[in-house]
This record gives sequence, C-alpha cells and structure tokens, in this order.
Amino acid sequence: MSFVLAMIISYLIGSVSFSTIIAKSIAGIDIRQHGSGNAGATNTLRVLGRGPGILVLILDALKGLAAMGIAHLITGGDPIAYALAGIFAIIGHNWPIYYGFRGGKGIATTVGVALGLSPTSFLVTGLVAVLVIILTRYVSLGSLVLATLLPLCLLFFGADRSFVWISLIITVLAYVRHYRNIVRLIQGTERKLGDKSH
Repeated sequence: MSFVLAMIISYLIGSVSFSTIIAKSIAGIDIRQHGSGNAGATNTLRVLGRGPGILVLILDALKGLAAMGIAHLITGGDPIAYALAGIFAIIGHNWPIYYGFRGGKGIATTVGVALGLSPTSFLVTGLVAVLVIILTRYVSLGSLVLATLLPLCLLFFGADRSFVWISLIITVLAYVRHYRNIVRLIQGTERKLGDKSH
C-alpha cells in the first residue's frame, strides 16, 4: 500500500502546473491559450519573459525531486519506488488531473528527476543539452538529447540498474510528447529560442 500511495502522491505533485499558476497570477492568462499552447517553462519564457520562465523551470524540477523524496520516506527507501515516483511526477506534469489532463512536455520535471537519480548524470546530460540549445537554439532538440543521454549516462556512471531501466520510460515519454516537435525539426519549421510567440 505504501508503494501505491507514493505513486498517487507523486502523480498529484506532478499535476501542479506552475506555468499555469504563474501565468494566471502575473498576467491573468491561461498559458495554454498563448504561444505554443504548452504549459511548460519554454512557453512561459516565450510568453512572459525570462524571469517567469526560469521560475517555472526551477519549480517544475523541484516537483520531481519532491515526489522522489516523499516516496523514499513513505516506502522506507525502496529504490524502485524512488525512481518510479519521478516517472509519476513527469506523467502528472504531462497529463495533470487538475487541468483537464492538458499539461507540458515534462522536461523541466525530468531535470529534477535526473538530479535525484544521479547528480553526475544530471550534470553531464544537462551540460550537453544546454550546449545543443546554445548552438542550435532548438529547445526541443536539447530536451530530446537530454532524455536520450540520461539512461546511457546512468549506465556509464554505475547507477542502480533499476534506475537505468526506469529512466528508459523517461526517454519514451519525452519522444511521445515531442512528436510534433520532431516532425517540425525534420521539416525545418520548428521555432527557435528567441523567436516571438505566435
């Protein structure tokens, strides 16, 4: 029961949409009706600016860490529950029960989960992702690179094998949520960082 409870709590924590809350409080808007329509840090950055975008990034990342920490306490340190709690937080972010199951793409929350799984892997994947974004100005491409490298880094740096296998779910979720971005990247129509929202 403690395992199930931990997953439910993790999903509910992940379902808190900070981009929606902040956009409503700052500008009185539903962020999902502006820019790309995505309830996440990148769209918040485009629509509301750097400060709110960074704040959403940090808070969404902390959701993943908080869910994992609570799962760790509830289950007495079960490593599988700990890792899966991060997955459920990402699922909550992507399909939030509080907001009609219309959320973000889960990358900011994935950043927090990556930190919880392995600080070293977090640093490596984060740095590579940031470098890709700087060079290409495609946030979506950097996000996919991060999600792709995470299982490989966890394996390389000797993380618990359960973490490696569970992290593959993160990779799949990222590709599912970025399907349209992938199509636009192939077509050459993907928005770049710094483009005006439209």
